[in-house]
Amino acid sequence: MALLQIAEPGQAQAPHQHRLAVGIDLGTTNSLVATVRSGQAATLANAQQQHLLPSVVRYLADGQKVVGSEAFDAAVQDPHNTIISVKRLMGRGLNDIKQLGSELPYHFRATETGMPAFLTTQGEKTPVEVSADILSVLKQRAETTLGGELKGVVITVPAYFDEAQRQATRDAALLANLKVLRLLSEPTAAAVAYGLDNGAEGVHAIFDLGGGTFDISLLRLHKGVFEVLATGGDAALGGDDFDRAIALWLMPQLGLQNPDAAQQRELMTIACDAKEQLTHSENVQLTWHSQTFNLSRQQFNDIIAPLVEKTLRACKRVLRDANLTARDILDVVMVGGSTRVPLVREKVAEFFGRQPLTNIDPDKVVAIGAAIQADVLVGNKPDAEMLLLDVIPLSLGLETMGGLVEKVITRNTTIPVTKVQEFTTFKDGQTAMSIHVVQGERELVKDCRSLARFELRGIPPMMAGAARIRVVFQVDADGLLAVSATELSTNQKSEITIKPSYGLNEQDISRLLTESYQAAEADKQARALHEEKVDSQQLLEAVKSALRDDGTLLCEGELSTLKEGIKHLEIALGSSQRSIIEKARLALLPLSDAFAARRMNQHIHDALSGHKLSEWE
Repeated sequence: MALLQIAEPGQAQAPHQHRLAVGIDLGTTNSLVATVRSGQAATLANAQQQHLLPSVVRYLADGQKVVGSEAFDAAVQDPHNTIISVKRLMGRGLNDIKQLGSELPYHFRATETGMPAFLTTQGEKTPVEVSADILSVLKQRAETTLGGELKGVVITVPAYFDEAQRQATRDAALLANLKVLRLLSEPTAAAVAYGLDNGAEGVHAIFDLGGGTFDISLLRLHKGVFEVLATGGDAALGGDDFDRAIALWLMPQLGLQNPDAAQQRELMTIACDAKEQLTHSENVQLTWHSQTFNLSRQQFNDIIAPLVEKTLRACKRVLRDANLTARDILDVVMVGGSTRVPLVREKVAEFFGRQPLTNIDPDKVVAIGAAIQADVLVGNKPDAEMLLLDVIPLSLGLETMGGLVEKVITRNTTIPVTKVQEFTTFKDGQTAMSIHVVQGERELVKDCRSLARFELRGIPPMMAGAARIRVVFQVDADGLLAVSATELSTNQKSEITIKPSYGLNEQDISRLLTESYQAAEADKQARALHEEKVDSQQLLEAVKSALRDDGTLLCEGELSTLKEGIKHLEIALGSSQRSIIEKARLALLPLSDAFAARRMNQHIHDALSGHKLSEWE
């Protein structure tokens, strides 16, 4: 009898050809990776069953790098080489960094592109490289769990990320050897998760307060179409700022005026722990060395009230942009770990006049939405009818005479989009035109962000105002911009794909990719060494535990031999050579196996003592 494979509705016609795709929430505090399996989207855990990966990277003097919880635990002892909340620095220059609230515990140097570089024990590391290291760990987790190579990934970014920040995210993915299907706004990802799960139609508010960024977006959900009506927020506001506010409250009480890097990190760690405890408790005790302080939830609320008020002001602006009132909002979706703070939920409920939705884990909802979208884009659901209409977060335009900005694409315009506008020459006989692309809402160029400059040459000499130059702005689904300029009488054309300030140039990307390829063998060896150490440590723990429980089963000579083997392996673990550790482990194995067999015999004997074999027949 022939067996036929029948695909489920919505799946590829050949289930064995299922393409592996994931969604990644590259967060300020924590990052996650999720995928769709058997029609269900879920986040993927590591070997320790941890779903959240702290977005922390520590660079060691021996060339190794540690990512995640282990790196975070070392932040106080090694603040200069442990990079935390790198997302806040993506696409930013040194001047931008000074505006983040307080001094950061790092040493910086500006690169040729203007991007800041962390000075670590391994040399200079840009925010793009640090983010790539985080993405690489998530990629490895996904491929290990799913058992194959990823065909594509959707990475989420805050809706308020500008061109530079989006491009920096793409550069990081490129360095991590990931094929990016799309950059998806975090609020849109949340809407995908909730829209599909609840099937609710109407206008939703997506309130996304993470570790370092805040977004508020209004989305209309109707028959599978997710349309962003308006978006706003603050790319430098989040749970980190709550922590910083607690730390600033604590400093005068400790007599600290200019804490060093280690003290800053310790203060932030204490503050973060207090914030998390106050989510469930009314009071918490803060300990600084030998000093203790009490912090009540009411005091905490007073400390962070101005920050929470900033989020509500952004909500008002977005409602005004969409020409809506709070009464028009069907429900409010809470996204991001910082939305667990009781005051935030209380004020949001008060502002919108309804209790916000929290039935999907706010830490996971963005990654889940990204995974659903990745599954569609990679081609696993050829009949899926899902349309995502994202928007431009900030207006895009050109500099005109007098340093003015002519907006070509206004903020909150749905993307992808193409806009065309005609310009002309300023002087008689003008044969070239300098084109300056800017982003922002201000009227003057000096108040907006410069994105790119290029020139259109070969314009026929004419009277001022006679030439017709058509400028085309094209924004793709990822929010990345390409600009072209054409003189219509000659079809002379010039164009540029925006590579914003603080992005990596082509040489940098090429260099870093080459370095990653060259280091592949070394990375492989380092991984093998780490795995050997783990296996050896597990064996040591097992043998030591057995000796404590049943050491009396061994004679004096056997006990001495086994202890010698243990000592030899413990010494070998201090080596950086895998072969030495492996040799010591393999030498201990037969000794421990013989001991294990004797233990088993003894335990069986004890269990059967006083019983007849017929009892088990």
